[in-house]
Amino acid sequence: MHAESQAETGLLRYAKRSSSPPEFFLPRGSILAKYLVTGVGGFIGRSIAAALLAQGESVRGVDSFITGRRANLVGLEGMEFQEGNLADPASCARGCAGVDTVFHEAALASVPRSVSDPIATHVHCVDATLNLLVASRAAGVRRIVFAGSSSAYGDTPTLPKHEEMLPNPISPYASAKLAAEYYMRSFARVYGMETVVLRYFNVFGPYQDPGSTYSGVLAIFCRKMLAGEQPTIYGDGQQSRDFTYIDDVVNANLLAASAPAGKVSGRMMNAATGARYTLRETFDILKELTGFKGEPIFAEARAGDIRHSHADIGLIRELLGYEPKVTFREALRRTVDWYRNGA
Repeated sequence: MHAESQAETGLLRYAKRSSSPPEFFLPRGSILAKYLVTGVGGFIGRSIAAALLAQGESVRGVDSFITGRRANLVGLEGMEFQEGNLADPASCARGCAGVDTVFHEAALASVPRSVSDPIATHVHCVDATLNLLVASRAAGVRRIVFAGSSSAYGDTPTLPKHEEMLPNPISPYASAKLAAEYYMRSFARVYGMETVVLRYFNVFGPYQDPGSTYSGVLAIFCRKMLAGEQPTIYGDGQQSRDFTYIDDVVNANLLAASAPAGKVSGRMMNAATGARYTLRETFDILKELTGFKGEPIFAEARAGDIRHSHADIGLIRELLGYEPKVTFREALRRTVDWYRNGA
């Protein structure tokens, strides 16, 4: 939808002035949102928005629903929502108007999809992020907290992964997330914007979509095993992941948004648990929790997948006072219960 027609029914009216920056006009009585959550239809964005609303904050959410789900907006009725694509600069400008803090969760988050369509991944991870940064600067946004990815480390043998390691991305998705991360850092250095990058490690939990081949492995495992279907393990099952429960990721984001700028602006840090489990170990725990009686299907490893993922979380502890609060088994139990109850 064009910016002008969207604005007639939305919060903001957007006007272009030849070569001048976009101007925004707020209808009388409008209440500005303090926080913008991009990708709010995804399970991480949705969970951050829900936590902010529970604290009584004013929240605006943006999503294009390329991968996000409209069903995830249920329960967020107190949030102002704008449907829009961040690849469109006008959508970014509308979303950022009057906002203090941005949680940038929107992305085309899939390694296999990036392998099959690297251009779309670049557009929705890199172009969209640059558009958002430009719009945030124009709107006077105070801070942007960006969802980075542990895939930027690649398949280097050093474990655990620490922030001083040179990146070594394998997939187009990892390369795109790293490029977006560098844009965050450069806007902090060149323009003085407050940007914080959290490199997520294999986030899972309630509201994660289990119905797509591009979904997270634990969401797919839960759906299939609860339905009595065999899940597929790509590889030998000994590959390991630092699985991170959604509540811990939300906590990391809220801490990153409120930390002193002098400590965190322009910084990147791992957001994880500092532990790792093999896919075979994970399957065995889920087998017990779901009551599944079968065994997994083993298939050839997928292009772009890394072998081991394990985070050093010393820096995020130091800078944010972050501590993971949910054990892996308990997190799996909560996730299985959520899927079992018909979510």
